[in-house]
Amino acid sequence: SSGFQIHTGGDMASWDLSVTVEDLGPDAPPVTLSVTSDLHVGGVILKLVEKTQINRDWSDHGLWWDQKQRWLLRTPWSLEKYGIHADARLVFMPQHKALRVGLPSGKTLRLQASFSTPVFQTVMAICRMINIRHPEELSLLRPVEEKKKKKDKDLEEELHDLTGVPLSSGILSRPCLYNGMPAHFADSANMEVIYKMLSVTQPPPAPEAIAKQYRPASVVDKAHINGRWLDSSRCLLQQGIQENDRLWLRFKYYTLYDIEPKYDVVRLTQLYEQARWAVLLEDIDCTEEEMMLFGALQYHINKAAQSEPQVLSTSTAMDDLESALQSLEVKMEGEGSSASELLENMTAPELNDYLNKAFIHFRPKKLTLKGYKQYWFKFQDTSISYFKSKEESIGEPIQHINLKGCEVAPDVNMAAQKFLIRLLIPAPEGMNELYLRCENEQQYAQWMAGCRLASKGKSLADSSFQSEIQSIRSFLAMQKTNSGSHGNAAAGDESINTHSLVSPRYHKKYKAKQLTPRILDAYQNVAQLSLTDAIMRFLQIWQALPDFGLSYVVVRFKGSRKDEVLGIAPNRLIRIDLGVGDVVKTWRYNNMKQWNVNWDIRQVAIEFEGNVNIAFSCVTADCKIVHEFIGGYIFMSTRSREKSDTLNEELFHKLTGGHEAL
Repeated sequence: SSGFQIHTGGDMASWDLSVTVEDLGPDAPPVTLSVTSDLHVGGVILKLVEKTQINRDWSDHGLWWDQKQRWLLRTPWSLEKYGIHADARLVFMPQHKALRVGLPSGKTLRLQASFSTPVFQTVMAICRMINIRHPEELSLLRPVEEKKKKKDKDLEEELHDLTGVPLSSGILSRPCLYNGMPAHFADSANMEVIYKMLSVTQPPPAPEAIAKQYRPASVVDKAHINGRWLDSSRCLLQQGIQENDRLWLRFKYYTLYDIEPKYDVVRLTQLYEQARWAVLLEDIDCTEEEMMLFGALQYHINKAAQSEPQVLSTSTAMDDLESALQSLEVKMEGEGSSASELLENMTAPELNDYLNKAFIHFRPKKLTLKGYKQYWFKFQDTSISYFKSKEESIGEPIQHINLKGCEVAPDVNMAAQKFLIRLLIPAPEGMNELYLRCENEQQYAQWMAGCRLASKGKSLADSSFQSEIQSIRSFLAMQKTNSGSHGNAAAGDESINTHSLVSPRYHKKYKAKQLTPRILDAYQNVAQLSLTDAIMRFLQIWQALPDFGLSYVVVRFKGSRKDEVLGIAPNRLIRIDLGVGDVVKTWRYNNMKQWNVNWDIRQVAIEFEGNVNIAFSCVTADCKIVHEFIGGYIFMSTRSREKSDTLNEELFHKLTGGHEAL
């Protein structure tokens, strides 16, 4: 396609290089450039940009060499140094593209991922974006398709879109946190919903949803999933992943390091989801008793996730509420005393309590629960005032607001234990919006009643105050579902399907109502746990199972004529004879002297102390995957030495990369 023309200005011959520019669309012909072999890659990009005349930010673009399946990211290198000639097919395209990422919870994110860095770095950036620490424990794999019926075809999966998050947020080593979440999630209500989806456990799946998933029937079945892991040392594009493809993000190495519930909300939630699905799909074996306990914990976690308020309540606020209640219970129908006598003896009623408030001028975008601060509120006559604390309530309030003529609206969700009072208060320049957040039903009913009366110009001394409280409370009672938000275990009538809490073999063995007493029995022992403690307990029981942390691969040992299974654990390798169906040998990593891969015959050889040598070829996974698992676990064991946030990425690649990565 490119006859050499002699370049007149120098001694270097110029030739034509054709480059496909992705931004010009799929049908556009390649752009032809006249180049010399000493032109550097940066110069080629400059010529391309000038020639396409598209005005945009090209900083994320790079050149991809199609035949060699590699990026030309070293812009100072010349074409000659890269070995590029006139027959090279180059593509100019963004290095970051949209990727659909399936989470352990079953939800799917759409986000901008790097298609040009090693997958290890791509995973690090994704984890930073969604606030998961220790991303080295996770990786990406090709998904297992669930069994689809013909009529399910048109069901489009729900995508949670993060493509608008600036790429820089993945570069920072620690994301900038705002109210405990990365700042980009605080940008809009929509983003906050996504963060909530990441950090709150999903309700128990319908039994049909469990049945639809792929369930391994044998240890060989369990081995197949491990053939799907991507290679950490090569980029997505080199592994045939295209824009908008779907991959799974999963915990791969079960050496869960330094779990801090305070910082690890998303990490813990997704780890729990992965563990829960491993139990439900019988990916890991457990006894019937353990299954009942897992069921009870899921039941409790689901209940707690729905009812635990986001803001921690203080017991002092509860005590104050009690005393406020007592002073309110003034009986107008005092026997034998006239109304005037009663009024003389009675101090003007007040409501005093800690409430969480958010104040907004001009009603901009709706403020969500994150913006609340706690203040001491005083309700007198038709006005509310608030102070920093109870102690300061003797002095001047921060603000005094008359509620006469304001609009009062409820914003209540019983299941989520959300009790908000929304007030629109007349102001010279329009309406000011004030949200009061109450701790519980009782407090909400009183303050709501007070606000409603005050808006009509009536004080708390008005005789309709008690009946207003009563009608609010009966209205709340009607909204209650039968999900019993109280921790008592008299929950036999609850509408949960116990088949959602156990694996399918128990669906066959027991009717749902036969399981109820057994799960509720186990529930008695965990009902007092907080949400975080219940999740931690679930993970502890999971980690204590005999098969925990085992990743299986079908292999053929050197000199053997039959397939066997190799189990890769955080601290050892195990050999499973399929004929016997049991472990016949264990080798520990700390006895390992060296391991290497013969890439030509795809064989892994390991030498242990005491002259023990083993060698095997891999049947269900590439030997690079096995090499990476072993090297990865050895890398994980080096972490505890310096408990720092910096990750020795170079060491990871040294231990897992193999010769192809170097």
